[in-house]
Amino acid sequence: MTGPTASSHDHGVRAHADVAPGEIAVGVVVGRASEYFDFFVYGIASALVFPSVFFPFMDRLHGTLYAFAIFALAFIARPLGTVLFMSIQTRWGQGAKLTIALFLLGTATAGMAFLPGYDKLGVFAIVLLAFFRILQGIAMGGSWDGLPSLLALNTPKERRGWYSMLGQLGAPVGFIVAASVFAFLYANLSEQDLLSWGWRYPFFVAFAINVVALFARLRLVVADEYQSKMGELELEPTPIGELFRVKGRHVVVGAFAALASYALFHIVTIFPLSWITLYSDQSIVGFLSVQILGGFIAAAGIVASGIIADRVGRARTLGGLAVCIAMFSGFAPTLMAGGATGQKAFILIGFALLGLSYGQAAGAVTANFGRRYRYTGAALTADLAWLIGAAFAPLVALGLCSQFGLAWLGAYLLSGAIGTLAALGINRAMNYKS
Repeated sequence: MTGPTASSHDHGVRAHADVAPGEIAVGVVVGRASEYFDFFVYGIASALVFPSVFFPFMDRLHGTLYAFAIFALAFIARPLGTVLFMSIQTRWGQGAKLTIALFLLGTATAGMAFLPGYDKLGVFAIVLLAFFRILQGIAMGGSWDGLPSLLALNTPKERRGWYSMLGQLGAPVGFIVAASVFAFLYANLSEQDLLSWGWRYPFFVAFAINVVALFARLRLVVADEYQSKMGELELEPTPIGELFRVKGRHVVVGAFAALASYALFHIVTIFPLSWITLYSDQSIVGFLSVQILGGFIAAAGIVASGIIADRVGRARTLGGLAVCIAMFSGFAPTLMAGGATGQKAFILIGFALLGLSYGQAAGAVTANFGRRYRYTGAALTADLAWLIGAAFAPLVALGLCSQFGLAWLGAYLLSGAIGTLAALGINRAMNYKS
């Protein structure tokens, strides 16, 4: 009696400990796609809608710049959200943490959907928009579930590039859906209807998607086999002070290692929308359609990056793409100044480079953290990468290019490429010494 019982119990433990990488990948893609849809709905609205809805008292350029300043607030708040929700997880568990974070994200998004414009609330409407944007950032930081780290540690070493890129597919999926919703609204509504009530619908959709994603992710992260595997791999919060004391340099290096990709991220998605709205007579629907095509190209690039990284290494792939982005920065201003044809080429080439680089941008150097610090270290590294590379990209690029010319667009991309190459060089030197 005792023998079979013990054997059955051991078999159950082994079953719980085995987690299929494909299942983890599905959870990562679902979670990231929902977050990125939220992310891009707000970003596209900042370029196309918010200048008129919340800053009608300013000219279009300055209204857009102010909208982009509020856009950046979420990235500033994101690390704070990570720190806050790490403590919530330590006290109440990962399921409670994720539920609270995604509920907060949904609340902030729904709050934006119901928010009256400047014509109804005046400056208070802008204050509330900034408040909801900060809540979004805090929630995004808190929604870190550790599944990308679990995926990286639970796959064969020679296949880590492939499985790492799967989680990155959430970005083009989220963008394609968000851009498609806005393209549909622009194609079917008058400008007056769009600015009065039509722009709110993407935020309602984002709220609904968050609810579905919440249950999909909770089903994974609270399952016994996932909790068992997370515990086995020591994927759990560590004190922030201890992390920076022991692995602080790796957090900084990791944030800069992905700089080229994150700098390009908003330069091909959000910035061009503001530029063509201000300085072109192109159709918004037509331009969004080109960007949607670019999103599919980026998705293909992300898949290709997994194949390339498993052949030549993730760091080499990231470094090689940084060189390509540096080369792209040389003719990017010419393309953006080249009318509709040049701008379409800028979008499609930019999205291709974005997919290839972004596919390996997350966690390329997170092995430096070891198991104990990987969970918290990977989260804060991603937060800082977004803050340094992407948060102010639309604001800085539009501000500089509108005042001093499109040459500054190339300079911004080049600075990101240099940052990535420098960080990868420092990382290699640190690993060599150790």
